[in-house]
Amino acid sequence: MAEFVANAVQTVLQNQNVLFTDTPVCGNCSILHREGSGIITLRNTGNQCFATFLVDYSANIALPEGGTGPISLALSIDGESLQSTTGIATPAAVGEYFNVSSQAYIKVPKGCCVTVALENTSTQSVLVQNANLTVVRTA
Repeated sequence: MAEFVANAVQTVLQNQNVLFTDTPVCGNCSILHREGSGIITLRNTGNQCFATFLVDYSANIALPEGGTGPISLALSIDGESLQSTTGIATPAAVGEYFNVSSQAYIKVPKGCCVTVALENTSTQSVLVQNANLTVVRTA
C-alpha cells in the first residue's frame, strides 16, 4: 500500500496532473513515485499474469479567480482519463470548495508498467487542496 498527498492549494491547469508533494506511506517495488510529481507507476513484478491495484482518490476542488461553470478531476491511466472516475462539482462562487472522490481497479500485465495520475479534466484551471491518492495491490 502507498499513500500520496498534496495539502497546499495548487492551481492545476486544464489536462494537467495534481502534483503529490508528500508520501506518508511509501509503496514497495510495485508502486513507484517521485515526490513533487503527479505520476505514479504501477508494476507487475510477480509471477501472476495480471497484478490488480485499487487506486482511490479524494480532493477538495474550487474555481480559481475568473472561473465559471463545472470543474472536474479524474484518474488517468497512461495519460488517458478514466471517465468512470470523474468527480464533478459546480461551485457558485470562486474559492467555494467541494470534495470529489472515486476509485478504480487497475490491472497490470506481467512484466509491464502502468502510469496513474489525478488529472484536471475540466475546460479550465482548478484549485486543488488536500488531495489524497492511495494505491493498494489487491492481487
